[in-house]
Amino acid sequence: MSRLNYNHLRYFRAVAHEGHLTRAAELLNLSQSALSVQIKRLEAELGHPLFDRIGKRLVLTEAGRIALDHADTIFATGDELLATLGASGQSQRVLRVGALATLSRNFQIGFLGPLLGAGDVEIVLRAGSQGELLSALADHALDLVLTNTQPPRDAATGFVTKPIADQPVSLIGHPNIAPAPLSDLVKAYPLVLPSHPSALRSGFDTICEREGLSPRLAAEVDDMAMLRLFARESQALTLVPPIVVRDELAEGSLIECCAIPQLREQFLAVTARRRFPNPLLAQVLP
Repeated sequence: MSRLNYNHLRYFRAVAHEGHLTRAAELLNLSQSALSVQIKRLEAELGHPLFDRIGKRLVLTEAGRIALDHADTIFATGDELLATLGASGQSQRVLRVGALATLSRNFQIGFLGPLLGAGDVEIVLRAGSQGELLSALADHALDLVLTNTQPPRDAATGFVTKPIADQPVSLIGHPNIAPAPLSDLVKAYPLVLPSHPSALRSGFDTICEREGLSPRLAAEVDDMAMLRLFARESQALTLVPPIVVRDELAEGSLIECCAIPQLREQFLAVTARRRFPNPLLAQVLP
């Protein structure tokens, strides 16, 4: 059985990402003709053409797309191995965290608290959509994803989801709005709500339907930082976990008008199965 030449695979990966033989050859410090020969040898090893030429660009064939997916995974795993074990045997001291763009900033800081201020630890924090972050996790670009939405569970992804906290949710408003039962407040005041398809919004809609309530919307917002701003600046009531407006509640510029005990925001930590998991994960995951 023939063995794959990983130099050929590295050259192919460079060409695939550049989409152009000349630029890839410059990056690799090879002549264009030498690089072309290496690609042809890889195609011969695999038994399939990897590129179609369209004008001056090289476009991946179906076999090429499959080969690139495997090449990216192979080289990302190699980078992870070097970072984790290191030439000197020291542990990795960088934690790469992805957080859903709509997730509470206060919660994120609290979660990362055990590592904040550690002089030998660097935290790389990236915000994005659920799909973007999970894709980066699968590609070894992230060690951990923080979310409030359950990711897909199947054998192909290999994600491990762990509940790490949950927070109460309340209607928050200015001190001139007196605390009252939920039904009275919904009837009397417009609301600022998280937008669909958030779990908070779905849960709140279910409660309102069950109690026969028809909220008047002042705004729908898909970002917790913006929900905080709306709570501070508008005269409407805002549906939000109190942790998001912790400072405003402490100083009295906002008050908790109605706690909603049947509604809580759950926070999840998503990791991928790794042979060499980042050792810093043990310091933040319960």
